[in-house]
Amino acid sequence: MKLVLSQEQRELRAAVRDFLAAASPPGKARQGYDPQVYARLNGELGLSGLIVGEEYGGAGAGFAELAVALEETGAVLLPGPFLATVFATIALTRAPDKELLSGIAEGRLSATLAGDGATAGGDGLTGTLPRVLSGMEADVLLVTAGSGLYAVDLTGPGVTRTPLDTLDITRGQAGIVLDGAPGRLLGEPGDEVADLVAVALAAEQLGVMRAALDAIVAYAKIRVAFGRYIGSYQGVKHKLADMHGKLEQAESIVRYAAWAADEAADELPGAAALAQAYVGRACFEVARDHLLLYGGIGYTWEHDAHLYFKRAKTDEVLLGPTRIHRARLAELLEL
Repeated sequence: MKLVLSQEQRELRAAVRDFLAAASPPGKARQGYDPQVYARLNGELGLSGLIVGEEYGGAGAGFAELAVALEETGAVLLPGPFLATVFATIALTRAPDKELLSGIAEGRLSATLAGDGATAGGDGLTGTLPRVLSGMEADVLLVTAGSGLYAVDLTGPGVTRTPLDTLDITRGQAGIVLDGAPGRLLGEPGDEVADLVAVALAAEQLGVMRAALDAIVAYAKIRVAFGRYIGSYQGVKHKLADMHGKLEQAESIVRYAAWAADEAADELPGAAALAQAYVGRACFEVARDHLLLYGGIGYTWEHDAHLYFKRAKTDEVLLGPTRIHRARLAELLEL
């Protein structure tokens, strides 16, 4: 088991962090999806093709590297379809398609992944998908119908997309209705896709946690109340220590889950369930407490604190409530 980043992974983290600090800092997230930033992210760093095989034009990296990248995109609340495309790419690595994988690796295509909700018939795919991550920005929808994974052109016939009002203003969702939409059968992705998606989301949540804690620690060192820095008050120090403890545990869980995704398939289900059972809730608690510790300024629209709070809450329930993952973990542990 590897819980410490390698030299190459640290270099990847530094490259992604430096790029995002200049091209998409947290304050820019409220402006929404910027296609130019997304194009540069893929063109200069090749992040969309990170886990795509080399035979399709990707880097052929593992989940450990993907987790590093997602932690950094989470830290700046990167808007747009990057996470959704990661989810879709995970499914495509289990049901490969040269055209789609090559397009994603080259940055020409963005994609999104939906679960059940469609049926396949002679006249195409039919169904209602009420909440699809980045459904308005993505070019291709991957959706399961029965045991098969289908690719649907979201600009093609039989597809109706409606943008949704969401809590997280930095990353949209859409309601999608399929009415005889042409779909191309890619294969059967396998049960492990849901576990891999859970690991990827936990990596983003880790980045959200880290950035929120770093921001409030920095603020506690400069904010003065009643003639003292607020970081010197026992109540603030204890809260920051608790938040740091949650971050440390979350990092260990994410590193373990990413290692299991790469090296220990038999441990992946438990690692993925643990990641969402713990990291999702911990991320929200850290984002919530960091907002509260700012005091009145943290509640203002101009401050970034509410953006982290909303991203954390949205991510926490993106794959279902925490109790679902806890129940699955308990089942796997035979508790």
